[in-house]
Amino acid sequence: MIETGTMEQMLRPTADPAWLLATEGYDPLRESSFESRFAISNGFLGVRGGRAATRGARWVVPARTYVAGLFDKSDAQHAIPELIPAADWMKLRILLPGGALIQHPGDVSSHRITLDLQRGALLSECSRLKAPDISLRLRTLRFVSLSDRALGLQLIQLEIEEGEVEVTLEASFEGMNLGLASVQIDQHVGVWRTEHSGKSIAMASGSSLQVDGHDLFGTALGQLKSSWSWKTRAGQVVCFERSVAIVRSDVEAFNPAAAAIEKLGAARQLGWHGVTAAHEAAWASRWLLSDVLVDGDASVQQALRFAIYHLNSAANPGDERVSIGARALTGADYHGHVFWDTEIFLLPFYIFTWPEAARALLMYRFHTLDGARAKATRMGWRGALYAWESALTGAEAAPAQAIGPDRQVIPILCGSQEQHISADVAYAVWQYWQATGDDRFLREAGAEIILETGRFWSSRAKLEADGRRHIRGVIGPDEYHEDIDDNAYTNVMARWNVRRALDIAALLHERWPECWQSLASRLDIGEAELKQWRIVAESIAANPDPKTGLFQEFSGYFELERINLADYAGRSVPMDVVLGRERTQKSQVIKQADVVALLALLPNEFAGETGAENFRYYEPRCDHGSSLSPAMHGLVAARLGQSEKALRYFRKAAAIDLSDTHVAIDGGVHIAALGGNWMLVVLGFAGLSLRDDGIGVDPQLPAAWRSLSFGVQWRGRSLKIRIDQEKNRLEATLESGAPMMLVVGGAPPRELRQGNALQVDLSAELAPA
Repeated sequence: MIETGTMEQMLRPTADPAWLLATEGYDPLRESSFESRFAISNGFLGVRGGRAATRGARWVVPARTYVAGLFDKSDAQHAIPELIPAADWMKLRILLPGGALIQHPGDVSSHRITLDLQRGALLSECSRLKAPDISLRLRTLRFVSLSDRALGLQLIQLEIEEGEVEVTLEASFEGMNLGLASVQIDQHVGVWRTEHSGKSIAMASGSSLQVDGHDLFGTALGQLKSSWSWKTRAGQVVCFERSVAIVRSDVEAFNPAAAAIEKLGAARQLGWHGVTAAHEAAWASRWLLSDVLVDGDASVQQALRFAIYHLNSAANPGDERVSIGARALTGADYHGHVFWDTEIFLLPFYIFTWPEAARALLMYRFHTLDGARAKATRMGWRGALYAWESALTGAEAAPAQAIGPDRQVIPILCGSQEQHISADVAYAVWQYWQATGDDRFLREAGAEIILETGRFWSSRAKLEADGRRHIRGVIGPDEYHEDIDDNAYTNVMARWNVRRALDIAALLHERWPECWQSLASRLDIGEAELKQWRIVAESIAANPDPKTGLFQEFSGYFELERINLADYAGRSVPMDVVLGRERTQKSQVIKQADVVALLALLPNEFAGETGAENFRYYEPRCDHGSSLSPAMHGLVAARLGQSEKALRYFRKAAAIDLSDTHVAIDGGVHIAALGGNWMLVVLGFAGLSLRDDGIGVDPQLPAAWRSLSFGVQWRGRSLKIRIDQEKNRLEATLESGAPMMLVVGGAPPRELRQGNALQVDLSAELAPA
């Protein structure tokens, strides 16, 4: 039974405009970018934000549905794995005596799409669809459930404004053979499989339709297709709802159809209103733990909500076999592959607001550890070298070549040379353990990752005649410079990785000797190897110039051509396109934060004023040719007290996905840039940091912000922090968990207890910037 009044309420967006993102009309140049921006996802299912109304023959691209982990190759041996789209389960046509009611895109000046960030739902409204003898108003809602990730829901309401004609509503699936082979398609369920990867999915669907509150029985047309026919009249209200349940199978022997049918049956019994209530409750819970409130800058507030919405949409704590690709489940750029983006730019958000999701993402790296070991062995080293681009197994998925802007074939060396990924994964494992105290994860997975990546670096750094160990032939985060030696980011992170591996070995030996004995035996780690690691950690070439305090980005960097990027202000393409690849490689132009990224991740490596000196040197040399770069620069600027500059970097990063002057997001949102902006605000402006006994906060807010509020999870505790700039006061409340310590600025630690809110006078406690 569809309750018309309840559906009327459902089809209205959240009243508070601060939670809404909307667009009106139709712009053919930006339509695919809007589909990325308005995508809905739950970490298992992702649906691009395509229009839901009836489409004509000249607008046939389906609203792509992506299923996490559904990878396949175009051939068994040579191609790289790609994320394969599933069928669009929301196709709808309105058939009139003269043919289909066509909504031509260019004619839809009154069409409005609204992303309701608070409810995790996409709504659309067309004030008038008109054809001979009929005029109607159409409103829709869709979501994929955050409560039960197998489920999706589509609601449509038609209000007949004028016309008495025979009409048929036809609901079907579209794009059922886009890279998948069909195994079974009947009235209510379809099963498809990949050709090479052994994956399959089942999609079960059920629909109902009411006219003026009365059920109308449909006609089964087979192959996930049904129709309903009736005669319209002015004032008539038609309500349509469709549920879908999608199940992925990872083994060829298991047919997921029965599981999908069972999921759908439970959803139909609960009813669409029950499915909706559970979904909205799950989103309310996520926002309670992850929302960030900025008073004094409405544009920053909306950009943050947009970022947090997509971050909450991207993760699935219930599946340890998948991770988050560079575009999450909002598009197919980079083939859905997983990069260092996840560990460096996304994990901080999950660690501090959703530890269960962070754990699952790190378990993906544990499950792909054998692939990392195999890559290291193949390249002649020990330990684990993670794939630069990862999909299912951890085998390297980076393509070997690409076509450049000049249509020339360009070799891609990242898969073999961008090796800092192993230290990045280890860094995320350590940060997660430090923040959560999840000792079980450390013993069962995290320790092995850190030990094996530490072992890799110990074999990778080679002793040379100068008595130092060098790491040659790599690519750092600055991908404009390839096949370089002693990249500062790579070397310092490698040294950090080896030192943490030694710490882990000592910790396990002391606290869990049986665990250490078992793990050391299985990995064949003896005291002689640990001694060698200590030597390696002390001799890697990874130190700043003793006179200037500058880290040289890589050997020979200081001798390269200096190019004043200010002379190229206003360009619309990266500098490697302007200068050409060859000249760019011989210049000091940097693609993205490299030494600056090191300053963000390991600030203790920069003594005294050397952090500010390195930032001052490298910032003007960076052209931000990667979407990852602005937020990382902003984070460092905020920590250095350069809050207004940091705010400009925030706006630059936010514009990548939110500005209508950008059309480069047709392949999906830049999820790492969104995670980076959360980092910029919480780790930068608020100055949140991890300590052994608690957390630290060192606020550096932009001048116009009146206050900043956010929540933090730390070792089983939940706390809220509010920085009131007008009153120059910090308020901290421990909402759950045992007492803990909070350090504000350079002041001594303070104890936080439940029921006793802490207030700190910032004017008295903040250390000089």
